[in-house]
Amino acid sequence: MNVATRSLEQIRADFPILQRRVRDNKPLVYLDNAATTQKPQSVIEALTRFYSHYNSNIHRGVHALSEAATEAYETARKKVQTFLNAAHSHEIIFTRGTTESINLVALSFGSRFLEDGDEVLLTQMEHHANIVPWQLLQRFKNIKIKVIPITEEGTLDLNALDTLLTEKTRLLAFTHVSNALGTVNPVKKLIRWAKENGLYVLVDGAQAVPHLPVDVQDLQVDFYVFSGHKIYGPTGIGVLYGKTELLEAMPPYQGGGDMIKRVTFEKTLFNDLPMKFEAGTPNIAGAIGLGAAIDYIQQVGYDFIQQQEQQLLDHATRLLSEIPEIKIIGTAKEKAAVVSFVCEGVHPHDIGTLLDLEGVAVRAGHHCAQPVMDFYGLSATVRASFAFYNTMEEVEYFVQALKKAIRFFKR
Repeated sequence: MNVATRSLEQIRADFPILQRRVRDNKPLVYLDNAATTQKPQSVIEALTRFYSHYNSNIHRGVHALSEAATEAYETARKKVQTFLNAAHSHEIIFTRGTTESINLVALSFGSRFLEDGDEVLLTQMEHHANIVPWQLLQRFKNIKIKVIPITEEGTLDLNALDTLLTEKTRLLAFTHVSNALGTVNPVKKLIRWAKENGLYVLVDGAQAVPHLPVDVQDLQVDFYVFSGHKIYGPTGIGVLYGKTELLEAMPPYQGGGDMIKRVTFEKTLFNDLPMKFEAGTPNIAGAIGLGAAIDYIQQVGYDFIQQQEQQLLDHATRLLSEIPEIKIIGTAKEKAAVVSFVCEGVHPHDIGTLLDLEGVAVRAGHHCAQPVMDFYGLSATVRASFAFYNTMEEVEYFVQALKKAIRFFKR
């Protein structure tokens, strides 16, 4: 049944956990979707079906279960290829998530394509997962990390691009959507600038793919990464998209089974893509579950997702702006369904705790984006992040719970 013929109530019924009651039997209001999304029944059933009916290792078996598992695993890869509009299925590498994908590129691409003295250009709004791997690379390569600053509104200062660029700049790595601010970056404009200046490009799409469609060929991006659990799929599964010519030139990230053609004690001949980067037994169930999640997202449709989430974001922003004690952090015109804020005189962790007592799940902390917090002179914010299964009534309940928490601290 197409989503156009289904009510929001029916869509919510696809997610068993949304029916839960917590904290003295209060209804769960789940607004921590930027951390992880909930799973529809179809994804849960895909995992159960694998473990119940054809659990087996893949690629190397000739029996019926192994053949079924291999077919389901590789079908999931093709679903991701279509989802991102990659040119080839072998350009899709399964990893544990965005973090491992970026680590893979930093170590493998970095060892092959970066030399001492080269520069990697990041942004001030990056998640730690797109900062630390490049710092770790500095243990082996004397590379320099440079940073595109952000403005008070939480947008990138694009005027700094040409100032930061030198003949040593080799790679631009940036987030498509900020997890801490919700800012949607001008990805096509940034990639076009990078390509005009001969740079390679990696885009962290962990916070983008839940909210908007991505076409890697249209973007002309070299690497694009995301995590399954952010798009209604299982944890522990992620994707690295890379252009064929780059992946073929990069050395393996890990060694072990399935990433080899021939091994002797003197020499190893590595396997073809994508197996070269998938050493050992992969997260077979996770990949199959990710495929089911992609099926579900495509059934719902990005038109509905974007319309619903924009309404939720606008409503939450309007109601929060009416509370004198609240200051919203990140006010870019182009935002995903994320609103971060601080409350005058109250620590974000205390706000998060009191909201939890009302059954409202939000995130309070630095959101693995401490350079963003440093820019605003903060240690943490409260972050409410929405998914298409959230309701306007939940937004209003959240704001009323927040007002109750503020009154508690003002007593």
